[in-house]
Amino acid sequence: MFNLRVYGLLINEKKQVLVSDEFIRGGYYTKFPGGGLEFGEGTRECLKREFKEELDIEVEVLEHLYTTDFFQMSAFNPEHQIISIYYLVKALEPIPKPMRSGAFQFDEEQLLIYEETGETETFRLIEWDDFSDAAVTLPIDKVVARMIKEKY
Repeated sequence: MFNLRVYGLLINEKKQVLVSDEFIRGGYYTKFPGGGLEFGEGTRECLKREFKEELDIEVEVLEHLYTTDFFQMSAFNPEHQIISIYYLVKALEPIPKPMRSGAFQFDEEQLLIYEETGETETFRLIEWDDFSDAAVTLPIDKVVARMIKEKY
């Protein structure tokens, strides 16, 4: 079975990279914002929806950056193969969510969400000079992080 994921790389005017710090199914993950494609959506529509749901912002989906070109088993379900599609995105408005200064700095509201759902997330901007593939957790994200560091 295939699991199709769509992620956005937002690099702001200060050349900072937006990442999501998440606690999911007992593990800590730093990844690019985005998520699963829903039935009836195109990949660009999915990404716009994910940014609206997660960050409460509208984004413009710019260029396609990468689609997984190797086998990657899901970290959560060994019967699923992950295919991830990455786009460069531009925020069309300021991000209203608080930006954290370090990884996994969950506030009280996010901890309440965790108590209810077993999952939570927060966001931060990483300075370009500090950004590398080591900044993200997932194997496909690491490939993309290396690509964008070389490209930009």
